[in-house]
Amino acid sequence: MPREALTKPGKLITLSISIHRLKTVFFKAVFLFAAFMLLAFSRADYGDTIVVGSIGEPRTLVPILASDSSSGTICGMIFNGLLKYDKDLHLTGDLAESWSVSDDGLEIIFYLRKGVMWHDGEPFTAKDVKFTYERLIDSGIRTPYAGDFIMVKDFQVIDEHTVKVVYGEPFSPGLSSWTMNIMPEHLLKSEDLNNTSFSRMPVGTGPYIFKSWQTGEKIELVSNHDYFEGRPYIGRYIYRVIPDQATLFLELRAEGVDFSSLTPLQFKRQTQSKFFEKNFRKFHYPSFGYTYMGYNLKDPRFRDMRVRQAINYAVDKDEIVRGVLLELGRPATGPFIPESWAYNKDIKPARFDPDRAHQLLKEAGWSDKDGDGILEKDGGKFSFTVITNQGNEQRRMTAEIIQRRLKGVGIDMKIKIIEWSTFVSEFIDKRRFDAVLLGWGLSLDPDMYDIWHSSKTKEGEFNFVGYSNSEVDRLLLEGRRTFDRDERTRVYHRVHEILYEEQPYLFLYVPDSLPIAHRRFKGIEQGIGGIGYNFIKWHVPKDEQKYRR
Repeated sequence: MPREALTKPGKLITLSISIHRLKTVFFKAVFLFAAFMLLAFSRADYGDTIVVGSIGEPRTLVPILASDSSSGTICGMIFNGLLKYDKDLHLTGDLAESWSVSDDGLEIIFYLRKGVMWHDGEPFTAKDVKFTYERLIDSGIRTPYAGDFIMVKDFQVIDEHTVKVVYGEPFSPGLSSWTMNIMPEHLLKSEDLNNTSFSRMPVGTGPYIFKSWQTGEKIELVSNHDYFEGRPYIGRYIYRVIPDQATLFLELRAEGVDFSSLTPLQFKRQTQSKFFEKNFRKFHYPSFGYTYMGYNLKDPRFRDMRVRQAINYAVDKDEIVRGVLLELGRPATGPFIPESWAYNKDIKPARFDPDRAHQLLKEAGWSDKDGDGILEKDGGKFSFTVITNQGNEQRRMTAEIIQRRLKGVGIDMKIKIIEWSTFVSEFIDKRRFDAVLLGWGLSLDPDMYDIWHSSKTKEGEFNFVGYSNSEVDRLLLEGRRTFDRDERTRVYHRVHEILYEEQPYLFLYVPDSLPIAHRRFKGIEQGIGGIGYNFIKWHVPKDEQKYRR
């Protein structure tokens, strides 16, 4: 120790304190520098473009008319509901900051976010919510979603940022129904929503702003820098319409597309290469939907339940799961998927049994009198056409397997492939089909009123096969009029049982979701419901960005 420290202890203390302070300052500087570097390297960068490839083109961007998945995808980027689902499929706030539900479940008060703007700069208010509700229950508007909103007894605007929804009786899907996209009153109050230019030039509140639509080619959106949940990191969203899955895959291989869905063959075999492992990430999780062949129940051939049951025995669903899905899916037994609490585990898929199919067809009056291999009745051959949409290879292959199996029991089934928007507007909506091969994406609540209730058969509505069963009608109402999970389970198990017995659809399979994304996109996290829930957080580091503007 220095001599002066012995004779002047005060200086020793001062010197010790100074050294301590220097150390503290030094370590703080090191810590702040490290924190800064960590932030610099972990901070997400804005910019780049995501190019999404799809075989389907949207039909309309009016949210309450958007009944197909392509339209729903784009509307989901442009608009918001009052609520939305999070990573774990729990309802959380969207345009509603919070909400309260009365003890009896009959009243919901939504407290709306303040400061939210429509893309044209006008403020979002409670009037927009009321306007959307009024259009949903307007009988002159061809919306398939009215069934959820006719249950509302009274809708009150409390103030600019508060609305109260009053139900006349318990309505279990009440909260989830308000995930419906909200529309701008100031732009649409004088418009005929069935025929409005808004359908191709929408204005929303969402994370992306509509820029352009080139029919048959692409839709372009740009990020909303003022989005209430924060500016999305990806600057542009381009939705490319590529109607053929093989062509779409070639675009993916050429990196002209960044994000798409894979077919089972592409997922299992065609992407097992160093190129795809290096440049793309594949995801695999159960889808919340099923594929089916639906019958026009006004057609005399399909009115007889024995005929529909015979077709169910004649088609080998396991063969389809093996040959078309490559085991990336499961046979369907009805309108629910196995992950749903409403799914009735006691319903087993009908075994493949051509002999039983022959017997049922004979009981229904069909026989091969002239020996040509095709059944006849009342002088007419049992020949019909199934239609499905262009570009979906799995559905085409499924139709071909069904065609071959039905030929084995004396039924001549022809296949017609139709471009998507024509398929829906000219054939589905207008009921111009014998049978249709399609798929449903399901909501998380098992309420199926809009699909199966006998009142939901008007143009644009979902019960386009014309199904009618008084017990199912009663049960569907009963299921939405109680909050008791056990009681609803009982109801939907019975609905499941009836529908599989009556076979208004040939329930085929539940496919797995198989999306693929370019590796330059970071921040992708898989939740219970998939990977799209946090899209605004996806980002690309500056040095990896492909599209610069």
